[in-house]
Parts: sequence; structure tokens; C-alpha cells
Amino acid sequence: MTTNHSLRAWLGASAMALAAAILPASAQDTGETEARLSTVTVTAQKIEENLQDVPISITAVSDEKLDVLKSSGADIRFLSARVPSVIAESSFGRAFPRFYIRGIGNTDFDLNASQPVSLVYDDVPYENPILKGYPVFDLDKVEVLRGPQGTLFGRNTPGGIIKFDSVAPADTTEGYIRAAYGNYNTTDLEGAYNMPLVPGELAVRVSGLYQKRSPYVDNAYTGQKDRYEGFEEMAGRAQVLWTPQGTDFTALINLHARSNDGDARLFRANIIDAGKKGLGSGFDRDTVYFDGDNFLTQDAWGTTAKLTKKLSDSFDLTYVFGYETASIESRGDIDGGYGAAFLGAGNYGPGFIPFPSESSGAVDDLDQTTHELRVAFDNGGPLRAQAGVFHFDEKVHITSKSFDTLSPGRPVNGIATRSNDTNSLGIFASLTYDVTDRLTVSGGARWTDEEKAFVVERTLSPFGAGPLGPIADKVSDDQVSWDTSATYKVNDNLNAYARIAKGFRGPSAQGRLVFGDTVSTAKSETVLSYETGVKSELFDQRLRVNADVYYYELKDQQLTIVGGINNTVALFNADKGEGYGFEADVEAAPAENLLLTGGLSYNHTEIKDPVLLAPGCGGGCTVLDPPVYDTDGTTLLGYNISGNSFPNAPEWIANATARYSVPVQFGEFYAFTDWAYKG
Repeated sequence: MTTNHSLRAWLGASAMALAAAILPASAQDTGETEARLSTVTVTAQKIEENLQDVPISITAVSDEKLDVLKSSGADIRFLSARVPSVIAESSFGRAFPRFYIRGIGNTDFDLNASQPVSLVYDDVPYENPILKGYPVFDLDKVEVLRGPQGTLFGRNTPGGIIKFDSVAPADTTEGYIRAAYGNYNTTDLEGAYNMPLVPGELAVRVSGLYQKRSPYVDNAYTGQKDRYEGFEEMAGRAQVLWTPQGTDFTALINLHARSNDGDARLFRANIIDAGKKGLGSGFDRDTVYFDGDNFLTQDAWGTTAKLTKKLSDSFDLTYVFGYETASIESRGDIDGGYGAAFLGAGNYGPGFIPFPSESSGAVDDLDQTTHELRVAFDNGGPLRAQAGVFHFDEKVHITSKSFDTLSPGRPVNGIATRSNDTNSLGIFASLTYDVTDRLTVSGGARWTDEEKAFVVERTLSPFGAGPLGPIADKVSDDQVSWDTSATYKVNDNLNAYARIAKGFRGPSAQGRLVFGDTVSTAKSETVLSYETGVKSELFDQRLRVNADVYYYELKDQQLTIVGGINNTVALFNADKGEGYGFEADVEAAPAENLLLTGGLSYNHTEIKDPVLLAPGCGGGCTVLDPPVYDTDGTTLLGYNISGNSFPNAPEWIANATARYSVPVQFGEFYAFTDWAYKG
């Protein structure tokens, strides 16, 4: 196994702070001006609560930190290693982020792959990975909830969730413009404007983002300079908040869209030297050798509606509707070089290229519709409760192609299509009870029923195998997720908590028929998690320290395994997997206008399945896992991966930031440094 380490520092100062009226800072951002941390309000349990009172391991990332971390044109992956136990990566550039929390994630690059970390934007879960990369702008905060969240947020949350909450319209006239510029002509422009149309009743907020970077990677094979790694992205959001007087009713309507043009992931051949750790001597960040194409285009838009009605002094009714639609096409030179070894010496490179590989994937159409209706009870007494029903529907059509890179014009030589229809119904309830003024207990459960129906078909094979299908099938399951927790208030500044939770990821199906003839499926994976921690505020609220330890066990862990002569991809279920570790978050306001933060996590993961075998790679690599042979002693069956850590699950993650600001008439000047480590 190879462990990669990354260390990054960034120091910046605001280049522009122009505003018609500076937006009010969120609660967690204003505390440093008084050398004191203010209360952090989160909605991790779908109600507003003090972060310190919630029995869940949570990191809340403030809007000020978000503004800096993305100011260089970064996409949502900037959260990677900047929050304890969180990693993010992508095979599709800015369009397809894959998140891992406590080592639980999914490396599958299929355009319909499910993920065990859910991203929730303004109360709506985004299921397909091409929805999850929506740009970060004009946000109030981001909440990272670690551990299973199945009771309130449903399926596909065994690792946790990441919540993105937009700044909502307000009854004031205000706005801002932010701008950043860097090398490679990197441009980041963000702005928002808020205006009441009917004071006290109707308000509108519009916001937008523009990000661009010029290409800087050369293609040495074609001689093209500055060919790759550029992008241009635009996104916007318009919101309307209606609060008719005398009705105890509110309606928040959100319309949003994005357009993204850039490059897919750059695959690079032979950048690792045999027997050595890290990147090899042949790696050059600014140079590739492609004889195939590389591009990515993406468009998406959607709308949400959140309606709330106060039924009485004790009951509130909430309905959340979401509709999202998107399309994407991504094409890449997957072999990472040019030519192929069978063409003879001098006709391939860099290094050994066993065969050419150029392919594309496209989501021709995706439509996701969600409904959630829930009622909450709180009469000011010791008992609080909420219950509801959730429905999810997704329809997606995918086209996969391969190309004959070595022929003139690189014609299409393989085509396969898939249509998926996913339906899920969830019914949930949660209770919280104050046993004493110091002890609070909570518990809840959710029943989920899910079905995925799919049709796959191959109309052209690159290997001459001919058409296949259509093949129609479905996978389905129903599961019960639950959690129970207890919080004990040791004193006014210290809470201790313990939590046990069960979650699941629904069954998966992938029909990769361009390069194979079979449809692979995986049954649902489940996780049982144990967690205990403390949350403290010390030195007159100048220091906040939250820490926890955890252990979890996965059953029927879903894995994506790549290998074999043709480097085919298939789904598998490992019998078990386990993880354990700790996390710590620290915030300090030692002086006026100075804010320090730090995070640290340790995570040990291990696959436990003595009979699970993975195939070797197609060529040019050495497999370190022990080989397993048939009874004849010569026929290789595969390699035993039991005992391996989970993919993309570094043991250590650490991060630290420091921010010092100087108020000026039109805003502020600030210096910010950010350090992140994983390994």
C-alpha cells in the first residue's frame, strides 16, 4: 500500500470589498470582534439548536471561511482535509465530487453510482453525483455531520451528510460584491443583492458566481501549449420569501442554475516508479501526452419550495419540495498517453501503454423530484418530537461510448445506454426528552422502501462482440434506520454525549456493457456506529473544544473493484468492514479580530472478508496483495484484499486556520492562512 501526504498553505488578503450595505455576519463569525466566540446555530436535527447541545459529531464551516477557501476558483472539493475525517475527490474535474467521511465513501466513477455520504442543499438531498458539485456561494454556513444520519435524512447516509444552507432573503436592503484574481488568470466573482418588495411580508434575494481559469497544461504529443485544466463556470440563485402577516405561514421559493465548461480528469500514464512511494520521476504537472480528446460540459437547474405553517403554539408543519434536472458529457484519454505497445517501439508513451483507451460518459437527462412533509411538536416542556414522510423519485438516462483512438477521426467503436428509475419512500419519527435539567435522551427510527428499475443495452462493441440486450432488471430493499443518544450537562460550559446509530446505503446496479457483457449488482450495506464525545466552551467563551471517539461496523460493504485483462469494473459486497478513531475541533478568539481554528482526526479502517478476491490489473503493475490460486496451484483466481484499509481513507487529517481582520469604512481588510494535511 502507498500512503500519500499532502500539505498546503494559503495566505491571502482581501483585494476588494465593495457593498451597498455589508451583509450581517452569521453568529459564529462575529464573535472574534469582541475576543469572544458566539453561539453556533445548526439545523443538524432539522430544528435550530446550539451546536454544543447536539449529540452528533459536527463541524460548522462559517461563511467567512468558505469565502476564502473558494476564492482561488476552487470547487466544492476544497472541503477535503479541511474538516476532520472528510476527504473529497473526483474523476470528472469540477463536476462529480465523491465525499468520504470516516473512511466511508465510494470510489465508483459510474455516472449513476450511489454514495454513502449525502449532500443536502437547502433541505433537499442531491442523489446523483453530478448534482452534488453545485458551486459554493452566498451561503450562511456548511454543516458536516459525521456518522449515520438515517433517521432524519434517510438512505445513503451511513457515512454522514454535508448540509449547505443559503443565505435566505431578509427584510432589509443590502448586498455585496467580492472579487479575487490569481495566476493562470484565475477569476472569482461573487455577488448578492437583497431587497424587500413588501416590507415585513415579501423579500427577494438574488446571488451569483462566476469562476474562470485559463488552461496551463501542455499536450507534448500534439505540441499544443496551454491546452488543459482551464474552466469557466457560472451559477445563480434567486429566492423569494413570503411571510403574509397574521397567518403564521411562510413560503421560501428557490430557483437555481449552473453552467460548467472545462476538462475531465487528466489521466497520466506511468507516473509511479516501481518499488518507490509517491509520484515518479516522469511526472510533470504541466505536461501530458494525449492522442485522444478531453473535455467536460455540464448544465443543471432546479427549484425548491419550503412551506411552513404554525398549527398551534405546540405544532409546526413543514413541507419541502425539490426538483432538479441536469445533463453532462465528459470525455477523456483514459490510457494517459499515446499509441500502444503493439505498434512497436517509438509509437507509444510515455512509458509502457498496453492498449489505447478513450471513452466518454453522458447523462443525457436526469430528473430528480423529492417531497417531504413533517410535523414538529414543542410546547416548551420536557418532550420534543417530529415525524414525517419522504418520497424520492429519480429518472436518469446515460450513454457510454468508446473511441478508436488509432483510426483517423477517432470514430466511435462502442455504445451502450442505460435507463434507471429509482423510487424511495421513507417514514420517520424522532423524540427528545429532558429527563432532568442536566440529562437529555433522544431516539428515532425510519422505515425506508426502495426500488431501482433499470434497462441496459449495447448497440456497438469495441471488441466485435455485437449488440446485447436490452436487459431489464431491478433491485429493491426495505430497511429500518435508527438512532439513540444521551446528553449530560456536566456544567454550563461542558456537555458529554453518547450516540448509537444504524444507517444503510440502498442496493446498487451498474450496467457497464461497453467493455463487458454482464450487469453487476450489490445488495444494501448497513452500518452500526457507536460514538461518544464532549463539547466545551472555556475561558469566558474564548475557546471552544469539541472531541469524540467512535467505532463502526459495516455489513455487506459495497465495493467497486477494477481489474482483469480489460480493466473491467464490477460491484461487490464485502462481508464486513470496520473503522475506529477520534476527531477534535478547536476554535479560539485570543484577541480582538483574531480567530484561530484547528481540526484533527485519526481513522483506522479495515476490510474483513477472507474470501473476497479482486482481479489483478490489466498490465504494467505489481499487485501487493497475496495471490490466491486454484487447486491446481497455477491458475490465478485473484488477490485477497481482506485486511486492506478502505480506499481513500487516510489515517490522519489535520487542518488549521488563522484570520486577522482590520475594519475599514467600506468593509474590512484581512489576512488568512489555511493549512491542511492528510496521510
